[in-house]
Amino acid sequence: MSTATDPAAHLDDRSVEVFDTTLRDGLQVEGVSATVEDKLRIAEQLDYLGVHFIEGGWPGANPKDIEFFARAATELRLTTSTFVAFGSTRRPRGKVDEDQTLQHLLDANTSAVCIVAKSSDYHVTQTLQTTLEEGTAMIADSVEFLRGHGRMVLVDMEHFFDGFKQNPEFSFRALEAAVLNGASHVVLCDTNGGSLPHEIEDIVRQVHDHVGNDVTIGIHCHDDTGCAVANSMAAVRGGARHVQGTLNGLGERTGNANLTSIIPNLQLKQDYLCLPEGRMERLTIVSHRVAETLNRAVNPQAPYVGSSAFAHKAGLHVSAIARAKDAYEHVAPELVGNGTRFVVSEMAGRATIQMKADDLGLTMDGAVINQVIDDLKRLEHEGYHFEAADASLELLMRRAAGWQHDYFRVESMRVITDELGESPFTTEATVKVWVGSDPDSMERYVFTAEGNGPVNAIDTALRRAVQKAYPQIADIHLTDFKVRILDGGEATGAVTRVLLTATDGTKDWTTIGVSPNVIEASWRALEESLVYGLLHTPT
Repeated sequence: MSTATDPAAHLDDRSVEVFDTTLRDGLQVEGVSATVEDKLRIAEQLDYLGVHFIEGGWPGANPKDIEFFARAATELRLTTSTFVAFGSTRRPRGKVDEDQTLQHLLDANTSAVCIVAKSSDYHVTQTLQTTLEEGTAMIADSVEFLRGHGRMVLVDMEHFFDGFKQNPEFSFRALEAAVLNGASHVVLCDTNGGSLPHEIEDIVRQVHDHVGNDVTIGIHCHDDTGCAVANSMAAVRGGARHVQGTLNGLGERTGNANLTSIIPNLQLKQDYLCLPEGRMERLTIVSHRVAETLNRAVNPQAPYVGSSAFAHKAGLHVSAIARAKDAYEHVAPELVGNGTRFVVSEMAGRATIQMKADDLGLTMDGAVINQVIDDLKRLEHEGYHFEAADASLELLMRRAAGWQHDYFRVESMRVITDELGESPFTTEATVKVWVGSDPDSMERYVFTAEGNGPVNAIDTALRRAVQKAYPQIADIHLTDFKVRILDGGEATGAVTRVLLTATDGTKDWTTIGVSPNVIEASWRALEESLVYGLLHTPT
């Protein structure tokens, strides 16, 4: 066992491996579930991003994972990433060649496996109900067995930091059991998420001093103190060169370390190499595609990849941003595949509108800009809120510049809701729509559809009417729907504001509708959402 005392030698290596566990740890978050098809598509996206390892889950644990690993073996064509099966050490007092979990790992036929091992004396004696000697033997036997079958073996040292604080001698013994039997990685886990950055860095340095360069040290943090990203970066400072986490920070309780923050923090801020050349700019689109697959929207305020990460409510800073954008952005948003946005409200001045127009590629003279400002003030007085509905703002500005969409024209719309005895409410919508850009050849369609409420029914009927002319509309769908009462004193007659968020799988947008009639407000937001989507979604 090496006892190197200078971690700087290992720190000279500027490469940090990225191990993504979205398909296992990430799916433990409440309210998220993924089909086998979903998991295959997410794995493809992670490979497209360029992470080093993709952890697929527990082979043999349930019918879904059994099917997933079977299909992954024939359907996944990874070009960058190594696919990893996850499991655990052998059972206490068991034999490795009879252990079902270890056999499932071999049956998964992945070149690399990751096993979780107890590295806290408390968990060995209380959770496993066995001796410390047996605890280390479980690790040693399991690593030796898997290595003997030709697998790369990564060992997740569960509860490592809590265990190290209580009994470092045993935690070191657990590490040695993995390293001396051929583990390629020992991954130090802050399983309860309770450690802080200074503790993480200090302990990782001690581990590095103990094992030296005999093995790659990894870090796996949970976010229970809100420090998972900082803790992961502190571990790298201490000598870790392998970081585990999930895309968008998904995970049980408060989540796992968020790779969409860790990767650019390390690569753009500290000159570590985390992704292959040319992959960093895929970060935002992959983040949103994975979120869409799991039906869990990216937090708009998420660093680097959120829709508001580089959004500016320009105000008094507008001229300064125009002259020196980097004075207000900590990195160029294009480096992570995002972009600058200028948020506009009724407080906007001419310079702000002009910047927004330039950003959209619109030509506007002074009269048109004044008209936009007047429209903004009037509509926001009526209850519109364009800061939260950038897509509606863009359409408003395009219309002011003379643009009118010619995708479709709604002749009429009718919504009927029925209740039959004890049966649930049923909602039916009928739309009459003219479709086509040429007035002389427009076609009239009448479609009726049922839905889970009026908005769903209207949306379904309208889509059926226009899908033949615009098949790309199948890629556009609703991800969020919010209704707010603007003047509660009017009770059920109050004006309502509807915000509707949609996506085409790569881009998200929000539109707005305001009316005393909630169905009309919803329809206005829905119509603008589809128009915006058709404008920006390629055929």
